[in-house]
Amino acid sequence: MLYIAALILGLALGAVLGSFFGIRYRDSKVGETIGEAEERARAIENDAHKRAEERARQALLDANEKILKDRSEYEREVKERRADLQRQENRLQQKEDNVDRKLEGIEKKEEALAQKHAAIDQETQEIQRMKASQTELLQQISGLTPEEAKQYLIKQVENDVTHEVAVKIKEIESRMKEECENRAREVVAQAIQRCASDQVAEMTVSVVPLPNDEMKGRIIGREGRNIRSIETLTGVDLIIDDTPETITVSCFEPVRREVARLALEKLIADGRIHPTHIEEMVEKARREVDARIKSEGERAVFECGIRQIHPELVKMLGRLHYRTSYGQNILQHSIEVSHIAGMMAAELGVDVQIAKRAGLLHDLGKAVDHEMEGTHVQLGVEFARKFRERDDVIHAIEAHHNDVEPRTILACLVQAADAISAARPGARRENLENYIKRLEQLETITRSYPGVDKAYAIQAGREVRVMVKPEQVSEDQMVIMARNLAKQIENEMEYPGQIKVHVLRETKVVEYAK
Repeated sequence: MLYIAALILGLALGAVLGSFFGIRYRDSKVGETIGEAEERARAIENDAHKRAEERARQALLDANEKILKDRSEYEREVKERRADLQRQENRLQQKEDNVDRKLEGIEKKEEALAQKHAAIDQETQEIQRMKASQTELLQQISGLTPEEAKQYLIKQVENDVTHEVAVKIKEIESRMKEECENRAREVVAQAIQRCASDQVAEMTVSVVPLPNDEMKGRIIGREGRNIRSIETLTGVDLIIDDTPETITVSCFEPVRREVARLALEKLIADGRIHPTHIEEMVEKARREVDARIKSEGERAVFECGIRQIHPELVKMLGRLHYRTSYGQNILQHSIEVSHIAGMMAAELGVDVQIAKRAGLLHDLGKAVDHEMEGTHVQLGVEFARKFRERDDVIHAIEAHHNDVEPRTILACLVQAADAISAARPGARRENLENYIKRLEQLETITRSYPGVDKAYAIQAGREVRVMVKPEQVSEDQMVIMARNLAKQIENEMEYPGQIKVHVLRETKVVEYAK
């Protein structure tokens, strides 16, 4: 135990001694380290002082160099500015010298002009004195005062100028009239040549073929009930005579006649003919005719190339397909007038589309003139206004038969196109032989009057031009002759439309200078 205790005591004592000597050793090492650190710090501080001094010296040197450089640049700029100022001063001095010289020249010119003005004033005064003396001399010679002489000269000049102006106006009017007439003939001739239309013949009956003669009895029906039903529903007359295998439908209203014709064809094809079935077929035929009317109106609009026209006007145009005037189909006549008016408008530089539109719609009222009161012109104007057509188109419709005076070129074009389409040979109900006979009769009547030198039927028989002998027929007698001619033509001739009697009297004086 003692050994163990001594051993422990020794170990404890050794540990204490080791700790003591270790602390002493560590303190001695720490002291050495602190000394070395202080020496390094002093060396670093000295080195920093040296570097700072060197940098300060270097900065001072750099600043001195920059100051010297800036001073040299400043001095150079000052020298350049002084030189520039000196140059500007020299230029200004030169300009001042030039201005002074110019002012001296201007002053000299002013002096010269003043001298010239003075000389001119003297000459003017001398001229005035001479003029006054000449005027006094003229007054003494002529015996007129200045005011009377002035009025006399003015009157002479006015007379000369008035005569020259009148002669010039007459020459211009004559030349313009000749040019306008030639141009109008050329435009109308071109339009007629370019428009080729079929000749027409008036139709008031339609013929319906039958498969056999037995069908006539079935159409008549027991005690005539079938034929009465057809005539009552359609408003036509059925003519059943000895003509084999045909029935004639007679009616002056083309739409009703067409409805009856279609209904009969359907009844014959179906074979069932009794009043109830007749009523069904007539209604079906009416619907087909209405569809045909619409399609014909659309065809006319498309053929004329017209856009944005009211659908109701299209339907009214389609109704014209079943209307005739002196045997001429009115829808075809309207299409023809549209084309002719468009051709003439193109030649004259007028709007072609508007001319075609007015030409197509000019006889619009004939679609309803048999149903409503009023002339076809009044009805056409009314419907055109109702569906908001252009004012110039409405005026062309209103003026195409001279119901009102034409105020626009468009109205004149439509009027001329309507006359061309209606007056050409074969357009309306008369053959070429009758046409020629009518023209010959017209010329014969006019040539039969005493004092008539020449007579020509023109405008396809719509106008007769009578040239009288001036020594036999006076101007007052011309008026009476024109009225008598018109009355005789009305009493002795039959013609469509109207005939214009144009009596001409021309006086000529001829003399020869030898």
